[in-house]
Amino acid sequence: MKVKTITEKTNLHPRNLHRLGYDFKQLIVSCPELKNFVFINEHEIETIDFSNPDAVKALNKALLVEYYDIQDWDIPQNYLCPPIPGRADYIHYIADLLATANNGVIPRGENVLGLDIGVGANCIYPIIGNSVYNWSFVGTDIDENAIENCSKIIGANPKLVDTISLQQQTESRFIFKNIITPEDKFTFTICNPPFHSSQEEATKGSLRKISNLENRKATTPVLNFGGHNAELWCEGGELGFITQMIYESVKYPMQCLWFTTLVSKHSHLSSIYKTLNKVNAVEVKTIEMAQGQKNSRIITWTFMSQEQQKNWKFE
Repeated sequence: MKVKTITEKTNLHPRNLHRLGYDFKQLIVSCPELKNFVFINEHEIETIDFSNPDAVKALNKALLVEYYDIQDWDIPQNYLCPPIPGRADYIHYIADLLATANNGVIPRGENVLGLDIGVGANCIYPIIGNSVYNWSFVGTDIDENAIENCSKIIGANPKLVDTISLQQQTESRFIFKNIITPEDKFTFTICNPPFHSSQEEATKGSLRKISNLENRKATTPVLNFGGHNAELWCEGGELGFITQMIYESVKYPMQCLWFTTLVSKHSHLSSIYKTLNKVNAVEVKTIEMAQGQKNSRIITWTFMSQEQQKNWKFE
């Protein structure tokens, strides 16, 4: 049987290393355990079962070795296993955003400092941002076990030790408080906020996701496919979390060039824009993203004028 090649994923960012799909033969060389999960589907395309958390984790390990020079990466059971192409897209769009204040040139190097709100146990955004653009990161999370696992990943990959630091947020009702100190200056913040407003809603969401992937009705949620509690839900859900983030961001207007967050639900946009207007954000941008069947977007805002943006020191 002739295995068909995958066409280019043109909805991914032009610099995304995963636009041509997955070369499973090469990825298996990078991570032999992936071989156990690869099969040829009814369309004669090599693939894995994306509803199987072990398969997704093996794919991630292979991608991180092959494209991002990460030799040792793992996450505990019941923690979110992120789709790397979509996470990479967010990083590339942030790079484009920063270029607007740097004469059209993407700033690179360790002086570009990102703050990852809710870094999770996987540390994916800092890994990709550091690998592709050599940026530095501070990763925060309310979950001590997530921070511990990120610390293991960093310790196991020496190139990350001096460029990614971690801080636990000890008060779950706050986002930037306790994290941004008076002397801090962040080039950008990045966030994939909790999507659901309750454990029950999160469980339903996981079931729906698995059903969509497998084309059958799922009755048992696969928890480590769906993610850990704090990664999936918080009081107020996505909109509540982002609204809190916007109100807190007002207190640090000159300490961060761009505040950014993913927004999954289109219906939340009008409320988010109203809140940004209420806090007098100087500039707001919406960056549309699409991965596979899913559309999402990044909302970005700054309290700096064009002149202040141009004067930001990237080096």
